[in-house]
Amino acid sequence: MKILVIGSGGREHALCWKLHQSPRVTGLYCAPGNAGTEALGRNVPISITDIARLAQFARDEGIGLTVVGPDDALAAGIVDHFQSLGLRIFGPTREGARFESSKSYAKQFMERHGIPTAQFGEFTDSAEAQKYCQRMRYPLVIKADGLALGKGVMIAANPGEAAMAIYRIMEQRQFGAAGDRVVIEEFLQGEECSIHALVDGRSYALFPSAQDHKRALDGDRGLNTGGMGAYTPAPILTPELERQVREQVLDPFVRGLALDGLTFKGLLYPGLMITREGPKVLEFNCRFGDPETQPYMLRLKSDLVDVLEAVIDGRLADFPVEWSNDVSVCVVMASGGYPGDYEKGKVISGVEAAERYGTVFHAGTRWVDGRLVTSGGRVLGVTATGANVRAAREKAYAAVGQIQFEGAQYRQDIAARALRG
Repeated sequence: MKILVIGSGGREHALCWKLHQSPRVTGLYCAPGNAGTEALGRNVPISITDIARLAQFARDEGIGLTVVGPDDALAAGIVDHFQSLGLRIFGPTREGARFESSKSYAKQFMERHGIPTAQFGEFTDSAEAQKYCQRMRYPLVIKADGLALGKGVMIAANPGEAAMAIYRIMEQRQFGAAGDRVVIEEFLQGEECSIHALVDGRSYALFPSAQDHKRALDGDRGLNTGGMGAYTPAPILTPELERQVREQVLDPFVRGLALDGLTFKGLLYPGLMITREGPKVLEFNCRFGDPETQPYMLRLKSDLVDVLEAVIDGRLADFPVEWSNDVSVCVVMASGGYPGDYEKGKVISGVEAAERYGTVFHAGTRWVDGRLVTSGGRVLGVTATGANVRAAREKAYAAVGQIQFEGAQYRQDIAARALRG
């Protein structure tokens, strides 16, 4: 079977890496891909939102399965278009992707079906949003409603900061059309945790727990990013909390789909805050997380092709997804200045040496005149496994220590809280 993966980040390299191991795969393509995916198959220079050209390529090349990585391709309706042409594809339709592309849509669904989440208000008028903030307790969380590359969330400690956040989102249009509407939420106290679950419309298969690190700097300081590292499993999700997540989040989600007459087939990735009252959903994502996918793929024992097809065909209830007992840790190496302005084209060295300790997943990389150079904010996801958190962390950071490029930055505390626990 020939497989096409849509995207160019670390998530897509990790998916390609795992798919490449399947004996069922006879050809692997990534659009547009990066320097890492190029080593596993063929990169295809087509934009992730050029849906017509992607579909034409899939038809011409005889692609048996397309796997969609990024949220914006899903929100643009790539699955709908491929399905209309009889092309097999993994991911939710445009309607299903609304759980991520519209925070207000997701919040209304949660409220309707009793899924625990923060209290909220939603506004299309900045003046009304300002009035709402004046009567709320602080801190507050101000979110652009649409897709904003994981950066459209601002925490306001006081009315002045709330007013500035609303101004930046709705008036300055810092996130473009994503700021046509804002969602304003109470600030939840607790510790964040990621869960991933495959959903085939009627049943789900829960992945092991994971924990992302969104802030740019150690100690969860600095600006929000797309993710500076992740590890799995996360000790915070105890068996009791996992039971609560199933009963309070995933079970009502699947029931809600049926009650609302919705179809969702793909990967559901709820971000959770573990509060004193139990788990609450911060947001829904409708695709594999990045960087969570990198450590997940190192732990996945099942053939990923079989897993994805079980979702598409509605066979999850009869398909056991198998995982190793290892701990896996991913440390993201980013360009200097990320998530703000950064320079591209910095020469990268040491990747081959790093792979003595772990697996290096490429994100913002490309080849120029025979040299590997940076081409994005998040550059590499250096990932390793071990029998426990300490062993996996040591290997991951040993691998990081082998890699050099000008301005390289990374957090030094990925998975450290698991050691404290």
